[in-house]
Amino acid sequence: MNKVTRSTTDSFRETGSKFIGHLFPVESRKEFENRLAEIKSRYPDATHHCYAWRIDPANLEEFIQDDGEPGGTAGLPILNQLKSNEAVNAAIVVVRYYGGTNLGKSGLIQAYGRSAEECLKKTKLVPITLVWQVEVSYPYSEENSIDQLMHRFNLTEASSTYAEKVTLILNCPEQNQKELEENLEQLEHRNIHFRMLNKSFV
Repeated sequence: MNKVTRSTTDSFRETGSKFIGHLFPVESRKEFENRLAEIKSRYPDATHHCYAWRIDPANLEEFIQDDGEPGGTAGLPILNQLKSNEAVNAAIVVVRYYGGTNLGKSGLIQAYGRSAEECLKKTKLVPITLVWQVEVSYPYSEENSIDQLMHRFNLTEASSTYAEKVTLILNCPEQNQKELEENLEQLEHRNIHFRMLNKSFV
């Protein structure tokens, strides 16, 4: 999966109609609704504001909106472009000004898909990794054991607290989570304690 690093826009005309695409990173429905309201206020006289988004790589949600266009001709081709680029935490809104000539279903699918594709070509996509966050607490004497686990399971440190014991929040690649859990269970007799927190991404 990939995250979008910057917003982009693209516009073109197709048989009289004007299509203006807006791609932007987004991390929640609320954030998307705010951005959509901004775009609608910028183009209040547009015929359609069609869109698609994919949010939360750890618990992926997707949504499309045709906004009056025939079903499956606007939101879906936009979403398909996001999916083909494996883009997450990203949204595309395509604004259309009707030019007086009907494009037909295939023409609309092509135009909305093209608008999304051109926006995606202009941005930079950065790979992300799905991880499980795990909290590990251990005595200072077990530092070497934890270092070995970090190396073996490709763990990265998200945060640390040094008090009577060391407490780390670690990111574990999703594919290593079960084996890590099994290994940590075998270390509990050495006063190494852990709890799995939540799925996330880095």
